[in-house]
Amino acid sequence: MFLKLCLSFTDMKMIPIENYKVKCMSMGFLVDKDAPIVWRGPMVMSALQKMLREVDWGGLDILVVDMPPGTGDAQLTMSQKLQLSGALIVSTPQDVALIDARRGVRMFSKVQVPILGLIENMSCFKCPHCGEPSFIFGVGGARKTAAEMGLQLVGEIPIEVDIRKSCDQGIPIVVSAPDSLVSKAYHDVAQNVVTRLEELAKE
Repeated sequence: MFLKLCLSFTDMKMIPIENYKVKCMSMGFLVDKDAPIVWRGPMVMSALQKMLREVDWGGLDILVVDMPPGTGDAQLTMSQKLQLSGALIVSTPQDVALIDARRGVRMFSKVQVPILGLIENMSCFKCPHCGEPSFIFGVGGARKTAAEMGLQLVGEIPIEVDIRKSCDQGIPIVVSAPDSLVSKAYHDVAQNVVTRLEELAKE
């Protein structure tokens, strides 16, 4: 989504940028466009606190926090400072990526954060000419890992040229091509996450 990078404030809180009815806040909005973010642990923690406590989010259905890979201070602080409804683990089907995914599952489980499931990103490349899939990173790695760990496979998102084009244009693929197979895959992921959250709320 193209976002106009002009932050405003109310009652000493930042107002998130909004597009397509989705509110967004990023550490990238707080630094110059081309400035590298070379922050040590305490600075990352401070920025994380700002994102959570100093932003006027208003009424939300769901707050999604996109975290970097790994099981470091940021993830641990997040699990300690917030009452998380769940953690969603995203991985490619490649074995080396699934190692980190397994670590993420175990870390969040250790701090009593429910695991909503696994999403397999870049599950296959779909040729824009013939539609034939090529499994660049292997086949079914996240599905197999989810089964081994007793977790739900929330969805599989392929690599498609149209996704890249939509991102470059700042238009979500579910808006630019709402009836496409990849849009259905995104819708299925969203519905599965909501269903899982509802199940957890009843426990």
